[in-house]
Amino acid sequence: MSTRERPLSPFMIGQVYRPQLTSVLSILHRATGVALALGAFALVAWLLAIAGEGQSFAGFQALAGSLAGKLALAAFVASLVYHFLNGIRHLLWDVGWGFELPRAYASGYVVVALTLVLTATIVYLGLAAGGSA
Repeated sequence: MSTRERPLSPFMIGQVYRPQLTSVLSILHRATGVALALGAFALVAWLLAIAGEGQSFAGFQALAGSLAGKLALAAFVASLVYHFLNGIRHLLWDVGWGFELPRAYASGYVVVALTLVLTATIVYLGLAAGGSA
């Protein structure tokens, strides 16, 4: 008897199943968690630069003030905002609200929209106040 080669679970999206909002947001939630863990290392580097000599802080400030540094900070802010808002969505699921498909999609779109608006607002206010200058 021959067995069919079936795809393994991580490779099913795109090959077998069409990506849906709920699956994409779930993957994005995990990815932003990883990004926040990596961002914690940058936070520690910043704290070490502050605690160190003035030259190390000036070097870190120059890196953070560069275009790459500002983009990395904006990506970190977006990860933080998305992960926070989607975490609230998951807490609502834990109490039994929002499992119906229309509500799951509506809450997903709300999370995406609020992430875009809040991230843009925070980044704008941070740069307008002279952050990473």
